[in-house]
Amino acid sequence: MANASRNDRRLKRHARVRKNVFGTPEKPRMCVFRSNSNISVQIIDDVNGKTLVSASSVDKDLKKEIGYGGNKEAAKKVGKAIGEKAIAKGIKTVCFDRGGYIFHGRVKELADAAREAGLEF
Repeated sequence: MANASRNDRRLKRHARVRKNVFGTPEKPRMCVFRSNSNISVQIIDDVNGKTLVSASSVDKDLKKEIGYGGNKEAAKKVGKAIGEKAIAKGIKTVCFDRGGYIFHGRVKELADAAREAGLEF
């Protein structure tokens, strides 16, 4: 494991977390992915294998107001957008899947903004 890359270690953490985090139609899974220059989030029903709602810093409407998508401000706006879209679809409660990332920085900002928009997790 000493020669494993940072992303390999993240994928191993994510696989370990995914054994326990499962989205249902009543409580779907909110999955976060971040790269160096963007961040995206999906709300997924794992039972039916469907993405219910998604938001990303590369979406046309968000890209205009965000600009660069790899910072905390972009994560806040993506979190707010996913919260608003989910509430509009009737989704109030989700289980949070941080994707193997540590819960700080951009991931934390996204989660806090989604909570402020009305999502519970």
